[in-house]
Order: sequence, then structure tokens, then C-alpha cells
Amino acid sequence: MKHNLALVGFGVVGQGLVEILIEKAEDLKKRHGFDYSVVAVSDIQKGSVYDEKGLEIQKLLSLVAENGNIEGYPRGIKGWDSLKTITESNADIIVELSFTNIETGEPAMSHFKAAFETGKHLVTTNKGPVALAYKELAEMAEEKGVQFRIEGTVMSGTPVVNLATLCLAGNDIREIRGILNGTTNYILTEMEKGQSYEAALKQAQELGYAEAVPDADVEGWDALAKVLILSNVVMGGALKVSDVEREGITKITLEDIRKAKDAGKRWKLIGQTRKENGSIKAKVSPEMIPTSDPLAGVGGATNALTFDTDLLGQVTVVGAGAGKRETGYSVLTDLLDIHRTLKK
Repeated sequence: MKHNLALVGFGVVGQGLVEILIEKAEDLKKRHGFDYSVVAVSDIQKGSVYDEKGLEIQKLLSLVAENGNIEGYPRGIKGWDSLKTITESNADIIVELSFTNIETGEPAMSHFKAAFETGKHLVTTNKGPVALAYKELAEMAEEKGVQFRIEGTVMSGTPVVNLATLCLAGNDIREIRGILNGTTNYILTEMEKGQSYEAALKQAQELGYAEAVPDADVEGWDALAKVLILSNVVMGGALKVSDVEREGITKITLEDIRKAKDAGKRWKLIGQTRKENGSIKAKVSPEMIPTSDPLAGVGGATNALTFDTDLLGQVTVVGAGAGKRETGYSVLTDLLDIHRTLKK
């Protein structure tokens, strides 16, 4: 079975996915029967191109590396915007990788709905629409008979959503708590080494962990979006942004770090969602956790989550929460899942 893919967004993650698809093409076909053709790429900054017979994706990567855009691609239809790419291309799977907007979910929200309306499966790493309107979107996908895959929205390629919904199926998951933002975890780790918050943040920015305006990370918004997804997708809640308590790490001082260390504890920005008296309660806040906690030993930009279950007790998964290939891999896992399902 061959799948036609359209990529909406061709930034770091899109390029990471394409690199993996090129590298793994023979293995994917041999081991999984997965064959693909990228027929369209649309990016608000890098341009767009569509060819129903398939694009030379190595050429696209080369053009971006050389010129920063794909305008020089020698064939195909140019100039389509993202919505036209979704609705009029011959893709059967849309890979939505545009920027995240936690306030409105746009433009990704419109991308999702356009894909479903035109009978196309959707894979995304975009947290915005999933955090804001998962139930509505999932119901729409089901009504249209298409698949909606979101593994990369939480902890990048480290399996979280599929782990919870598939591997832990049959368990009552009572609580999920963990480190959901690598930037803040890196900053807190460096502060334990004696760096000030300002110096650690600057270093995180230089390494590419933090943006020039780091509020989404350090004020807890990124972690909040992921907590919302866990609350509503895994725990069955219907929470909104306003339902989640949020506090970032900007008020933590070196003195706070020292006091925690003296008490045998460690500061972490913890995202948590739990069942409480028949409802779902969620929050994001800095916590001093004992060094015996599995999350305490997770340093640097690494993420981790602990699931509290009735049958297995606590299950902790630790891994990358961001990265070019890591997030690209999350898309690949969803593509393979769609492929396996459609083969049945």
C-alpha cells in the first residue's frame, strides 16, 4: 500500500521527518509494507509545491539548505496556500506541522478541519488545536471516517499518548505527573550547578532550547498545553486552559535551589493531572520533590512522565521531549499506525 503525504509546515520537524523517510525508505517498505510519496509541501515562509506524481524530497532538503526556501524546485504547481494544498492535493494523509498557537489553535485548527472535511487522515505534532478542542476534532474525524494521530504533541518521539491509550489499556490511570518541558528542566539543572536563572536561560537560548522570547517555556504555557492534552485525551476530561493552574519557574532563586538541596530535594517544573472526586484536576507548577522520586534524577533537557495505575502501580517513561529527528520520529510512528490499521 502506497500513501500520498502532504506536509503543511517544512521547518525543523518537517525536515527531520523527510530525512528519516529517506534514510528508512527501504526498511519501512520491507519490514512494514509502508511505501510513500510526498506529493506536496506547503510552508508559509519557505513556499509550496505540489506534484501529484510525487516530489524529490532530497531536492527539497537541498534547496532549503542552500536558499532557505523551496521556490527553486524545478517542477510542479507553485503558490498554493496550506488550505488549498490540503483540500486539492491528491494526498491521503496530511502531516500538519505548523506553528503552535495555544490561544486560538489557528491556523492549525482550520487545517485539521479541512483535512477531515475532505476525507484525509491527519498526523500532527501541533499542540494548539489538540489542547483546545480535542473532543470536537476527534468526533469530526470519526464522523468522516478518517484517523487523527497526535503522538508528537507530548514528549516528542518518546511514546506517551500511545503508551497510555494502547499499552496501558485496561488500567485505571489515576494520575499523570512529570517533566513536560525540556527548557525549564535544563535551566533548573544548570541552576543546581550554581548558575543564576538569567545565565542558565541565556545558555539555553544559545543551545537552541529556549526562544528569544522564552515565555511559553519559562512561564509554563508549553507544559500547560501538554497537561491539557493528557487530561482530555488520556484521562477523559474536558478541561479548558482556564481550568489549569499555572506557574512557571521565573521566581525560583539560587537560594531556593540551595534550600531544596539541603533538604534532600530538587526543584522541577511539574505538570500534573489527576482524578479527584469524580473530576479531573490539573496544574503546572514548580515543586520540590525528594531525590527518591523517579523524576528527580531526570536532568538537562530530558522529559519524563509517571503514570499512576491500579494494575501496574507507577510506570515512568523517560526520554527526549523535543528535537528534529525525535519529533520527526513521532510522526513516523503515527504514519505506521495508520498504515497498519488500513491494511486490516
